[in-house]
Amino acid sequence: MIASWKFACLGGALALCVSAMPAAAQRVVPPGQTIFFFSGTTADPINPNIPAGGIGRMGDTVQQADNILGKLQAMLAAKGLGFGDVVAAHVFLVGDPGKGGEIDFAGLNSEWARRFGTPEQPNRPSRSALQVRLPTPGALVEIELTAAKQMP
Repeated sequence: MIASWKFACLGGALALCVSAMPAAAQRVVPPGQTIFFFSGTTADPINPNIPAGGIGRMGDTVQQADNILGKLQAMLAAKGLGFGDVVAAHVFLVGDPGKGGEIDFAGLNSEWARRFGTPEQPNRPSRSALQVRLPTPGALVEIELTAAKQMP
């Protein structure tokens, strides 16, 4: 039997394991919680003096992921939520010119791991990441989130 990193063979049965990834294999939303959907968000330019689509205007994958997660944190907070309430995420990645046109999955994970699965915030959302073309010139990352919380 061949298994991916998401699975481990325990006692002859295939079972989900605790992953070293900063994403969970699954999250369950308990009954009665309100679900919030946050649309895909891209980074703000770090150097607006560079024309749209110009190298360096939006930053690299790490800089963009950091900027986007900061924006999403503010959007969550505006609804009384935090990263611990995020149950699912979809991440769209474009090849990073600074990485030879390859997606910088490690760069994304470095920023993701600063917010999810930490001692201060141990919850990790389920997450998928796809390589795409984004319509925003220079955008290398777009993130959408789903959060859930028991509301008064």
